[in-house]
Amino acid sequence: MNQIESPCVRDCCLNENDICMGCLRSLEEIKAWGQASDVRKTEIVEAIKFRKGVELKEV
Repeated sequence: MNQIESPCVRDCCLNENDICMGCLRSLEEIKAWGQASDVRKTEIVEAIKFRKGVELKEV
């Protein structure tokens, strides 16, 4: 069984929207990660991918 690795990069700093500038998870996603199901973790990873795309477009 494959475990979904935490996206944490140990560079935590929340922006004004409570999104970590290191891993791009929301504060709520960070707090929930340890107890989250694999389905929820996959949803969080997908949200990170979306945020990365939005972040690149804004630059």
